[in-house]
Amino acid sequence: LLKYDTDSKGFRFADVIDLVHPEPSAPWQGTLFAHALDRRHGRANEVPIELPMVTANAFLRTIAASDADILLSPEKLREAGMTWEDALSLAGNRVDKAALWTALIPTMGYMALLRNLRNFDQAGVSDEDAATVAARLADPEQVAKSRQFPFRFLAAYRAAPSLRWGHALDKALTASLANVPELPGRTLVLVDRSGSMFGPMSGRSELTSADAAAIFGAAVAMRNQGRVDLVEFGTGSARIEVKAGESLLRVIDRFGNLGGTNTLAAVPQHYAGHDRVLIVTDEQAWAYQGDPGSAIPASVPLYTWNLVGYRAGHGPSGPNRHTFAGLTDAAFRMVPLLEAGRDGAWPWL
Repeated sequence: LLKYDTDSKGFRFADVIDLVHPEPSAPWQGTLFAHALDRRHGRANEVPIELPMVTANAFLRTIAASDADILLSPEKLREAGMTWEDALSLAGNRVDKAALWTALIPTMGYMALLRNLRNFDQAGVSDEDAATVAARLADPEQVAKSRQFPFRFLAAYRAAPSLRWGHALDKALTASLANVPELPGRTLVLVDRSGSMFGPMSGRSELTSADAAAIFGAAVAMRNQGRVDLVEFGTGSARIEVKAGESLLRVIDRFGNLGGTNTLAAVPQHYAGHDRVLIVTDEQAWAYQGDPGSAIPASVPLYTWNLVGYRAGHGPSGPNRHTFAGLTDAAFRMVPLLEAGRDGAWPWL
């Protein structure tokens, strides 16, 4: 309600209530629903005493309009449920940014900390406060609760300008492998490192498709130690060794830029009776090449993730041939889900 229910939004909190008619799970929640409906439909709308955070939020916004220093109190921010976005917007340039971040850090969630490392550095947040953030980022329990996948940590590592986050992000990245599924049998993972893969994944990200493909392959290999053959390919191809216990960031640094996209040559060169093949690519394979799936038995599943959306796929989809558009954190879950469905195990295992 505090973060999203504003006049600028096309749908309001009350509109959702009107559509789905949710049942309150606590007395205060019923009061909150009624309050949202009243203020949406222009009825008398004093904040009920059962909603102290909503009251504190309105009070803080009123005071901050004339005295932005109130936003430097962590206690006031917590009582008002103030988000870091709203606090920065209310403060403008009227308070010291490092002091404001210092006040906000104790109430920020894990993902909010992860995406603001560059802002902390640019504002000049102290090493002491940075150490507090780093400790939270590296805590395996916090990583598990955050449900963040390896992509997020690599993106944060690439975006952070200072070295003080490196060790914490490396530990968090390793801990996040618990979110990567274990795959039975042997797996061949082919990572496209051709020149066309080195553009950014989106206008809002500095992470390249090549980086995303590399972190996907390396994470699968490290999670399934000894059962995955990890290969980078372009015009040529080469194995990438992944040693037990090593830094995943170091593994990423071993990948190179390999020119063209000779997928059909890479598959038979490295396929050796694997139980499945995973290819992360933009599918811009050489025009005269045939289907790379033809190089492996039809009974062996082939999974292709197309990161860029090139108009022509490198092979047809069909039985045991799966193609996905884009690469998100959900990619890690697709293989076990599809294979469990094929084997009649889903959703009971």
